[in-house]
Amino acid sequence: MSVVKFYKEDQQVPLEMHKVRVVQKLFLPTVEERVKCLKEAGNNTFLLQNKDVFMDMLTDSGVNAMSDNQVAASMQADDSYAGSETCNRLMKALETVFGTKYFLPAHQGRACENILAETFVKQGDVIPMNFHFTTTKAHITRMGGRVEELVTKEGLDPHYIHPFKGNFDIPRLKKLIEEVGADHIPFVRIEAGTNLIGGQPLSMENMLEVAQICRENGILSVLDASLLQDNLYFIKTREEAAKDMTIAEIMRKIADAMDLIYFSSRKLGFSRGGAIVSNNNDLIMRMKEYIPLYEGFLTYGGMEVRSMEAMAVGLLETLDEEIINQGPLFIEYLVKELDEYGVPMVKPAGGLGAHINASEFLPHIPHEQYPAGALATALYIAGGIRGMERGSISEQRNPDGSEHYAELELLRLACPRRVFTLSQIKYCADRVKWLYDNRELIGGLKWEEEPKVLRFFFGRLQPLSDWQDRLAAKFREDFGDSL
Repeated sequence: MSVVKFYKEDQQVPLEMHKVRVVQKLFLPTVEERVKCLKEAGNNTFLLQNKDVFMDMLTDSGVNAMSDNQVAASMQADDSYAGSETCNRLMKALETVFGTKYFLPAHQGRACENILAETFVKQGDVIPMNFHFTTTKAHITRMGGRVEELVTKEGLDPHYIHPFKGNFDIPRLKKLIEEVGADHIPFVRIEAGTNLIGGQPLSMENMLEVAQICRENGILSVLDASLLQDNLYFIKTREEAAKDMTIAEIMRKIADAMDLIYFSSRKLGFSRGGAIVSNNNDLIMRMKEYIPLYEGFLTYGGMEVRSMEAMAVGLLETLDEEIINQGPLFIEYLVKELDEYGVPMVKPAGGLGAHINASEFLPHIPHEQYPAGALATALYIAGGIRGMERGSISEQRNPDGSEHYAELELLRLACPRRVFTLSQIKYCADRVKWLYDNRELIGGLKWEEEPKVLRFFFGRLQPLSDWQDRLAAKFREDFGDSL
């Protein structure tokens, strides 16, 4: 990767290795309008209208900036229902990147999870993983399976500095296989970049060891590669064994060890859609019939063909170090800015976004009042910034109806790649700092409408007092007529 240093030591900032050629005008509502918008959205940032959001840091899924080559490629799309050249070009790109011969298309990553669960999970099965993702867990439990999270203890400690906090606890994995029996474990899921605990990566060594344990026990190894791009960067920069390897070599080393790989190209590849790939045709054939049933014909699987062309180019660009370093560098800068101010952050900086430890930010708000959700609403009031709650609201209730509290209460500030300028990142840091200085004004939330499944997407909450109005009044006092 290129190294660019600034002359003044105190002016070291991430340098964009691209130029902006298309722009979208933004709108920042007044603080009073922000409070009104929040109430209309049921205090759920998912339900805010994008026109009312200044910085959309909800997710990096489907909102990354495409390259000029991706946009150009989308113009050559072949709309043929069968025998599509677009499908052939995507298959070739997948083979180049992953070294896989077989491919099943799907409309996005959670569709792949549905097919994997339908094919392999049965009542009473146990699926080990370093950490769960919301939709992954929902698909597995829907089929009667159970998720076992085996991330190392360091992964759940926001303060512990370790380069690979997403690693599997290998002794616990071996013990679980021994206790449950390999016959009751259809596959082990490896999430390369743990979404719900701060985007923390796994080492190449750890992934390969998990795959080897799977082979020894006759268990399938399944890699969720949705966040693999950032993970590749961290392996390259943090793992001694990979420092002299190219990104392409690291990618193939990992991919060659896996039985199945699936991903959402809304993340990996900066496009839309998803895919399951493998070199095992028998596994592909077991899943193949579900594609026309749930997704679409085998040449597109529910994807729009222009997105498939963009995906093919985006996957190849994933092998470019100057492209994959942009997200982690901006996230690292934001985490450093906030950490130096005293804001409790998940460290070290991971992929996907900067993660604020809401439990420490708001120690006066108990679990049952959803501190991460409350902080998300407070940040929108403070700056028109839409983050995502990654705490107990993102969990699902226990079978008996009791609340299942998350291991960590986090507010995620996603940094879509090549979208924000450095001044916008600094604006975000400024508003978080102001909020931290006024954190005692923030109160809790309670459910108003609570869906039974994936409640964080469309459930509605309300504040337990008038704290949001008081926070807005303090903003007006401190900032005057500023937006």
